[in-house]
Amino acid sequence: MYYHSFSKYKLFFLIILPIASLQAKDIGSSPLPNIVIIYADDMGVADVSYGNPLSKIQTPNIDSLAAQGMTFTDGHSSSGVCTPSRFALLTGQYHWRRFHAIVHAFGNSVFEANDFTLPKMLKDRGYNTAAIGKWHLGWDWESIKKPGAVPVKENEKRQEWDSNAFDWSKRFRGGPVDQGFDYYFGDGTINFPPYTWIENDRFLYTPTQQVIRSKPLAGGGTFRPGPMAQEWDPFEVLPTTTAKAVEWISKQTSEVPFFIYLALNSPHYPIVPNKEFHGASDAGYYGDFVVETDAMVGKVMEALQLQEFDDNTLVIFTADNGAETHAFQRLEEFNQWSSGEHRGVKRDLYEGGHRVPFIFRWPGRIPPGTVSDETVNQVDFAATFAKIVGYSLSEKEAIDSHSLLPVIIGDEYTRPLRSATVHNTFEDEYALRKGNWVYINTTRAAVYKESEEYLEKRGLTSFRNSDTGGLLFNLADDPGQSKNLYLEYPERVVQMSELLQQYLAGKRGAPYIP
Repeated sequence: MYYHSFSKYKLFFLIILPIASLQAKDIGSSPLPNIVIIYADDMGVADVSYGNPLSKIQTPNIDSLAAQGMTFTDGHSSSGVCTPSRFALLTGQYHWRRFHAIVHAFGNSVFEANDFTLPKMLKDRGYNTAAIGKWHLGWDWESIKKPGAVPVKENEKRQEWDSNAFDWSKRFRGGPVDQGFDYYFGDGTINFPPYTWIENDRFLYTPTQQVIRSKPLAGGGTFRPGPMAQEWDPFEVLPTTTAKAVEWISKQTSEVPFFIYLALNSPHYPIVPNKEFHGASDAGYYGDFVVETDAMVGKVMEALQLQEFDDNTLVIFTADNGAETHAFQRLEEFNQWSSGEHRGVKRDLYEGGHRVPFIFRWPGRIPPGTVSDETVNQVDFAATFAKIVGYSLSEKEAIDSHSLLPVIIGDEYTRPLRSATVHNTFEDEYALRKGNWVYINTTRAAVYKESEEYLEKRGLTSFRNSDTGGLLFNLADDPGQSKNLYLEYPERVVQMSELLQQYLAGKRGAPYIP
């Protein structure tokens, strides 16, 4: 049995092997693999233990994935917040080519009608596809809005609506089933209304009351005001979505390959670990929520084994961005830092904002227990899957995506795989990664002011009010981004700034290979 209980499981180690070249088999000659993406929410790169017995948070099931596959130490999401990263993952293009911010409650879809998406591509190759859990990419609210309905409150970013403004019996368009997924189950976004369950394009329960913003929670967080169904409970979101994923997997057969995108709500605010996980970590309720997340990973892996899909399934575990700002409090209270040796948290252009857990497991293809320091990004999933399933990307599809296939199967390739990577959270503020160098075109790489206690504990200096005009770091010597080299290497700053402008002007992030 794959699933490990959190209670006494402490002993686990990761076998570190050099990346030896496998005999690269012809991928096209083998049965198409099933593909499973497990996407955590607001999880720092050091919130998983990877076999470290000293970690304040033990994650044995995620550690097992790492031991059986490849861990990327330099893996990134596209953004420091969730909607943009999810869009980039599903489309193979940087989010900033279209937008920057998250979709707020009752916000419209970020997709356009003819967008390339992973599920559309995989359906084209005969896959069954499912999205389960958090969506947070917008919906067509006009399709269910009653004539003449107006919001209770409104500003330039957000709208508040009551339950009577919508016809909850109508088809709810613009979501996952309109982007190539055959099946969807989830509650949209756990801290955004409406608080109810959605299956495919229908609401299972009608929201009849306003959410109680201060519902009893284990470890902090609130809910945006809006309609809630009595049948919805935040503590049930994680176990329910996992159970639905397990149920959907159990209905698949070996005759038809499948793709499931399981977007967990954890460990995002609100922090709601169930009681059986309270005290499971040494990092408070947040750590307990990560442990419960790990247990859900184990349940999915157990389901794959029970259905005998295990050996022909590529499983990817990663997260949409770094940990929320509560990480500063955990550092003080539990001496646990979600970003490991890196600086920054969710929203930041510093590494901690977008460097995330990143694991590929594919038995028979990926050497077990291997570790790669290649710089990779979630936009790379598209080209990787396209190579695996034999799909020819057009010149306009997945324009920022590099195939990771040579890296994960140990084939020869020219390093570095990515010539450069562009990170972004807010408009006009970008980080360009090229080799070990990071150029940031603003000194506001930390969105919120870093506390003096944090800076002192980590041996850092605030650059927020620096008059240099930007930041430059060499991660090889300074992974914690403590020394700004902007004034010491003016020529490099100019070169990287010019390259960034080329990307922003439309330059592809990946070369087009017909």
